[in-house]
Amino acid sequence: MTTPQETASGAAAAPSSAVEQRLAELGLTLPEVAAPVAAYVPAVISGNHVYTSGQLPFIGGKLEATGKVSSGTEGTSDEPTVSPEDAKAYAAVCAVNALAAVKSVIGDLDRITRIVKVVGFVSSDPSFTGQPGVINGASELLGRVLGDAGQHARSAVGVSVLPLDSPVEVELIAEFS
Repeated sequence: MTTPQETASGAAAAPSSAVEQRLAELGLTLPEVAAPVAAYVPAVISGNHVYTSGQLPFIGGKLEATGKVSSGTEGTSDEPTVSPEDAKAYAAVCAVNALAAVKSVIGDLDRITRIVKVVGFVSSDPSFTGQPGVINGASELLGRVLGDAGQHARSAVGVSVLPLDSPVEVELIAEFS
């Protein structure tokens, strides 16, 4: 599995904001914004909020894993599975991708004053109930990168399937000045 620390893609230019500097300290860089897989845009502004579309854990333009999240102790599925630990790392990738979508519409991540809400979807084996722990990957990353401004309200939802058979998807609402 490729880890969030290996998500570096795009130009190797020096970070242009304090938020990007904190990402760099974690070994991360913002990727290019993922091209939509259907009829939508990656992010929109309404007032002083940015709403991102659901972000999949694309690394270098592709999904590194597909399938249902399972601890291996539940269910009898013959489908591919992703461990909760790997899914948590992929949720962090989704959060980085969401920050890239935010930057694409506001230009500078230092303008973020608060992450208001995170919604995480986990493609789950029917018996898997660890969705909050998986989405902690996104929440913890946002806290490390944005400090107090990264603290947010959140939902973590188990679903039967996600686009492209992704194990996880994250969307967020960011307030900016």
